[in-house]
Amino acid sequence: MNYKRILHTLGLVLCCEAGCMLLPLICAIIYKETVVGTFVVSIVLCLSAGIILAMQNSKNKEIYAKEGFIIVALSWIIMSVFGAMPFVISGAIPSFIHALFETVSGFTTTGATIIKDVEALPKSILFWRSFTHWIGGMGVLVFLVALLPMSGGNNLHLMKAESTGPSVNKLVPKVKSSAKILYGIYIAMTIILTLLLLAGGMSLFDSLTYAFGTAGTGGFGVKNSSMADYSPYLQVVITIFMALFGIDFSVYFIILMRKFKLLLRADEVKTYIGIILISTAIICVNCYSVFGNIWTSLRHSAFQVSSIITTTGFATVDFDKWPELSKTILVLLMFIGACSGSTGGGIKVSRVVIFCKSIGKEIMLAAHPKSVKKTMMNGRIIEHETIRVINVYMAAYLVIFVLSVLLISLDNLDFTTNFTAIAATLNNVGPGLAKVGPTANFSIYSPFSIIVMTFDMLIGRLEIFPMLVLFSKYTWRK
Repeated sequence: MNYKRILHTLGLVLCCEAGCMLLPLICAIIYKETVVGTFVVSIVLCLSAGIILAMQNSKNKEIYAKEGFIIVALSWIIMSVFGAMPFVISGAIPSFIHALFETVSGFTTTGATIIKDVEALPKSILFWRSFTHWIGGMGVLVFLVALLPMSGGNNLHLMKAESTGPSVNKLVPKVKSSAKILYGIYIAMTIILTLLLLAGGMSLFDSLTYAFGTAGTGGFGVKNSSMADYSPYLQVVITIFMALFGIDFSVYFIILMRKFKLLLRADEVKTYIGIILISTAIICVNCYSVFGNIWTSLRHSAFQVSSIITTTGFATVDFDKWPELSKTILVLLMFIGACSGSTGGGIKVSRVVIFCKSIGKEIMLAAHPKSVKKTMMNGRIIEHETIRVINVYMAAYLVIFVLSVLLISLDNLDFTTNFTAIAATLNNVGPGLAKVGPTANFSIYSPFSIIVMTFDMLIGRLEIFPMLVLFSKYTWRK
């Protein structure tokens, strides 16, 4: 185990986080807020710890799969702990457990909150809260691989452990170049979205914070009503970009390279778009009686479908009051999630498709044992190892989900609230139904349940295995 390399990388993560805190510090200075000192102290503490850890370097630059998992898991934990400091020091969230929940919710792009009145918070705190979405959306380790001098070793293990989906491929031969391309696309799309929001009459502050939340598919807003009080134009723009950020970023690279024929093989993206269109159509018809206007129903239906399937979590209406069919579809979309290689959460469309194809294959083999059938995805044969990993993932996911529901049931809240609370946190969605619906928050839960859901958000964002590897006894054996 290359302990010094692990500590060195964790130090770089904290130094990077300290640099990110400069933006909310500037925001506090611009708005002449009293929390300027809060960010100064947070930056000093974060930077000091980062420098101390970064000094623990090793001549051995190799990073193997085990080190990759450990670095990613510890990085997300340690940056969440330090990221919670502005909330605690400023008094915005006095409880460290609640502050950690809010910060983890930000970095994992979940968007679940324990804050009852976000509009009462200083703008710089709100800026940091939304900016954590943008940082966590693409991943801080991907950022380090792209920009910092992490020469040597196999940095692909870091990207594999942090990126979403059953498999991760390099866009170009060099891992560093792939990371730069991903972040370049991410930044460009964020800028375009910000400009479109500004064109719709949104203030610069609101445009930036909502762009951060949309790009990271997070869902933290600066209004208690989320997106409900904004114009239909702004809601439509957010709807489109939530869906766009839920697509595998390699698709945008293919478009930039003008390899349009490859798009015909993008089975996951086609399935993802199909799910959005079909779900929107069903909910639009089902909710027509609620709105009394087909176009209003279509706008809100499309927004909520895009918000839930991409696990963004913004809301334009209280969908907890919708008909049962519509609510059921939204809960199912929480589990499906967005595409692999996107900033969205959930199980991922590719896993669901491959899992369903595997079931179909086994049914066919049961009827015709001597037949040969290959599982195909994106024009390629899916290796048995990938199918095995997906099956194990689904089994582990189910165990964690059931166990989490059981644990938070100790708070004696109703089943719908508990079930959707875990669905919302484990899938990094944000709002659930009933007492954790779009107009409510998670402050009703006990500190123990908050800790359980904080862990679920982390394990959901890192897709289970990095966190399980961290706590496995086999990891630390020589």
